[in-house]
Amino acid sequence: MSDLLSIGTTADVQSGGSSGSVRYGPDLDTGVLRRKYDFGDRVSELNIAQDPFFRFLNKLAKKKVNDAQWKFTERRPSWHKRYGYITAHGATSAVATTGDASLAAAGYTAGNVYYIKVGTDYKNSVNIQNIYGQSNGAIAVGASGTQPLFFLPGQVLKINYCLTSAFSATVPAGYMEYRVDEVDLTTSATHAILKCTVMTSASAAADLMWASASAAVSTVYNKTIHSTLEPQRIGVIGTVHGKGTGYPETWNDQPFSTGQGQIQIWKTTMAMDNTDRATELKYERNEWARIWREKLIEHKWDVSNSLIFSSFSSTYRTTEGALSFITNYGNIFSLTLATKTQDSFLDDLSNFLDPRYNNGQSCVFYCQTQVYNWLHKLGEGSLFNNNLELINDGTNYFARANFDMAVKGRKRIFGIDVTVISTVYGDMNVVRDVHLDGTHVKILAIDMNHVKYRPLVGNGLNRDTSIYVGVQTLENSGVDRRVDLIQTEAGLEWDMPEKHAAWL
Repeated sequence: MSDLLSIGTTADVQSGGSSGSVRYGPDLDTGVLRRKYDFGDRVSELNIAQDPFFRFLNKLAKKKVNDAQWKFTERRPSWHKRYGYITAHGATSAVATTGDASLAAAGYTAGNVYYIKVGTDYKNSVNIQNIYGQSNGAIAVGASGTQPLFFLPGQVLKINYCLTSAFSATVPAGYMEYRVDEVDLTTSATHAILKCTVMTSASAAADLMWASASAAVSTVYNKTIHSTLEPQRIGVIGTVHGKGTGYPETWNDQPFSTGQGQIQIWKTTMAMDNTDRATELKYERNEWARIWREKLIEHKWDVSNSLIFSSFSSTYRTTEGALSFITNYGNIFSLTLATKTQDSFLDDLSNFLDPRYNNGQSCVFYCQTQVYNWLHKLGEGSLFNNNLELINDGTNYFARANFDMAVKGRKRIFGIDVTVISTVYGDMNVVRDVHLDGTHVKILAIDMNHVKYRPLVGNGLNRDTSIYVGVQTLENSGVDRRVDLIQTEAGLEWDMPEKHAAWL
């Protein structure tokens, strides 16, 4: 018995084959004539997840702007930055470069007068500071524009000392109190020379905490604040005045700096002749509507890619993307998955979130897929080398789990999956961002309070994803087609680079 479905090729049936009778067109192919193929009403579709960075920007940080180029202001207070580094010292005002960290006798005996030369590592106008690991824009101690202007007669200074002549000492043995008697800001354009009275004594073997004999402190942008820089700093801890002494001297700072941004223009078009628009199809009757939906998503995808990878250019009129801004101006840490431990990662967080430097708690950590998995392994305690510590109870040793990082839970914010990892420095909101796969950046920590999505809106026009509809008539014919344009004019505004970080 012959196969009922083998009644000839599709072309034979539809084109007439040897009989020569043409049916419904010469090349129309709908499959074997008598098979159903079980075509249903359902079609599978690959749905791409929402782009996390662009999604959060739209929901949390959208702020319209009415100029294609704009400026903004940053403010950095100075009250907590009244610190400096001693670069020279001596028993007279003629201090230049001291070759020994050891204090002269007058420097550690209460009641004696001693002179110190002090510089600092941030700009006295605008209070701009170093960014951890960021060599771009690094500020050395005593650089131009860093002269400390906040020292005043009557202030009390805390000066750390150690009991060794080793300049690499990082742990103070104690501190002395100095009262400032006079301030000289004219002898040096970059330092202040302070005439002080020693208020509390120290050991005769007291040495100052500084980095080396030849250069007290120079390169500081890649130094840890709490364990390296802070022990070497001197700082104001108050004032002391006698009764009836009247008004003391004063000073004022200039904490404001400005930045700029500009919009970028994205365009996506589609066109279709009206014959095709009027043709009804299977699954989705209106092909124009289907393609239009895809073009909207395509347009959004292009914008979201630009907001991550674009770099600021007045020549090409592009806005500043996340990778460009953070890698050029933000905190920089290293991350090699094969060798990075939980302890070293927590050290990075302690530098990034040091309250003397950055107290932001609104960060979202956008991660490559590999790093996203790695963070979950750390948080779930599967890397026991990182999470076990050896305890001695006085008699025996035993192992104890030490979970400094733990997966606290998962949540959805504006349709985005967010994992919350609890650390000793607060909760990390971790998001997988596939845009970072294949890049040199493994984690982007973005403080969403210090980045804004700024669409152009003014004079009654909203350029945030505007739609333009047109009909083109082809020359010398009666055929017309529909042409639509999707256009977005917007840009990113970044401020406070110390609030953002990248792990490379």
